[in-house]
Amino acid sequence: MSAKQTIIPVFVPHLGCRKDCVFCNQRRISGAQRPVTAGEVAAAIVQGAAQTPAGARRQLAFYGGSFTAIPPQAQEELLQAARPFLRDGTLHSIRLSTRPDAIDEETLRRLMRYGVETIELGAQSMDDRVLELSGRGHTAQAVADASRMVKAHGFRLILQMMTGLPGDEDGQASISTARRIIELRPDGVRIYPTVIVADTPLYDLWRAGAYKEHTVEAAVDLCARLVPLFERTGIPIIRLGLNPTEELSAGAAAAGAYHPALGELVRSRIFLNAARVQLQGIPPGSTVILEVPKGRQSQMTGQHRENLRALEREFALSSARVRENPAQTEENPVICIAKQQEM
Repeated sequence: MSAKQTIIPVFVPHLGCRKDCVFCNQRRISGAQRPVTAGEVAAAIVQGAAQTPAGARRQLAFYGGSFTAIPPQAQEELLQAARPFLRDGTLHSIRLSTRPDAIDEETLRRLMRYGVETIELGAQSMDDRVLELSGRGHTAQAVADASRMVKAHGFRLILQMMTGLPGDEDGQASISTARRIIELRPDGVRIYPTVIVADTPLYDLWRAGAYKEHTVEAAVDLCARLVPLFERTGIPIIRLGLNPTEELSAGAAAAGAYHPALGELVRSRIFLNAARVQLQGIPPGSTVILEVPKGRQSQMTGQHRENLRALEREFALSSARVRENPAQTEENPVICIAKQQEM
């Protein structure tokens, strides 16, 4: 996050959750073990403000759980703790995460009174069968209805989706979900490939052989197809993959698409796919130079030069190398190929 926009996170694990989704153990995912109090919210704001540069725009973010599903009085206690900091300019706005079926007119009016600017909805999927198998307890229509309501009241809308959920083994439901989310025109999306977290029903299903792991490789391949769909329509991707925590890295992430640099792997795969298109029909034995925008050389090269080795193998190239072209843009096109056949 830049100095001009700083997030002060407060985690509310399982607070207000009406369902136990098969994939979820918020305490392990977030590292938080108990509900937060109003006093702790105020303390987090003070600490966060002291650690950010002067002039930074600070946003309090309630992550985890389903904020608007908790009793209204409890919502107001947590939001009230932030009110003095909004008044004196320490905070500039509030964001929160919740469920699509925990949004209604009264709730949105309450959030407006307390300065909430952004609402993140855990859509996860827009496929009813996937939602049912995942234990979500709501339909795709509920996501669409809540999204339109949030936008109609002037809030910024962020939608969260997951890949590799039960019932989405081939990724087609994820691609359909991305397209339906795009139709809802959110202000941003988060994409979370499924991680098998210990002490969840999904972990038990996986151990019993009833659920096939969504591997890092499968997630990278699928997300490399999803990311361009959002980028072509101007919808920012705020997060790709779970935020690494000590607990997840220490073994709570038992299997699945957990990698601390998942976003970088996906970006690298997008460049590889683009290069493959450009190299169609190139004569075997050619040498190639891949020109990429400034700052993208490592993504085209891949970890340990794996992208270039893959291209050399697949197209029988004599060699492949990368250079930056400051005039090159992300859009027109992502990768430009200069190619030369060896004599």
